[in-house]
Amino acid sequence: MRVLHLDAGRTMRGGQHQALALAEELGRMGVECLLAAPRGSPLLEAARQQRVPAAALDPLALRRMAPRFDLAHCHDARSHTLAALLWPKPFAVSRRVDFPVGTHVFSRWKYRRAALFLAVSEAVRRRLLEAGLPPDRIAVVPDGVPLPARASTLAGGIITPAWADPRKGAALIRRAGVEVRFSEDLLRDLGEARALVYISESEGLGSAALLALAHGVPVIASRVGGLPEIVIDGVTGILVDNDPADIAAAVARLAGDRGLAARLGAAGRRMVEERFTIERMAAATLEAYRRVLS
Repeated sequence: MRVLHLDAGRTMRGGQHQALALAEELGRMGVECLLAAPRGSPLLEAARQQRVPAAALDPLALRRMAPRFDLAHCHDARSHTLAALLWPKPFAVSRRVDFPVGTHVFSRWKYRRAALFLAVSEAVRRRLLEAGLPPDRIAVVPDGVPLPARASTLAGGIITPAWADPRKGAALIRRAGVEVRFSEDLLRDLGEARALVYISESEGLGSAALLALAHGVPVIASRVGGLPEIVIDGVTGILVDNDPADIAAAVARLAGDRGLAARLGAAGRRMVEERFTIERMAAATLEAYRRVLS
């Protein structure tokens, strides 16, 4: 099978990390993949560094490239638009956000063009169903994250991703008045973090939250979108309303109870190992491709 992966994003966020991990794992499984991303983008550079077959995304070349591939896989909204307009073969679309689908004429046309949507969570699947898409054109394929060799020591402080996106809740965390460090490097800091605070207005699933759980780090997360599907309240973390007092109470609870943090973190790590590995994500995606081509 030959698959062209398209991602038109110019930043390196969760979706780009997932696209890269997927292309790399599918390659190990014998699927011939090419990852196309904008020239100079962090994703294109990362793919080349990791020796994942990659090329600069050229919309005008899509039709010429089509004979080389069985299908395309779009990883963001702009590449979905490009494929709808220019790709002459079947294509699948990863839907990673919990926003309502647009209702204007072009949006409805664009969504009809895709052969299959890969919803990152049940919450995202519900959004697609609300937009009128038939169930047989939706497959739920959650994110996958690497499982580190060792779990967190839990000896450090409580961290939160240092994102600039105003929808990610940094202002709410600051208003909570709690001791939380904004991490610029989650992979480094999760090795000893006591907990991860993940506050958001909307979330498809939350790959950074999954990454924390893989490290055995419990997650304090907003009760929105797909987050409750992985942050199970009282089992793998604590769910909160987007309210400073609620956030502060959850942070104080985990900061003061290392035993609770260890129990939640261990359960989260087991859940990732059983359900949210990169290998499982790639296997489910390959099955979705077979549906498209059948």
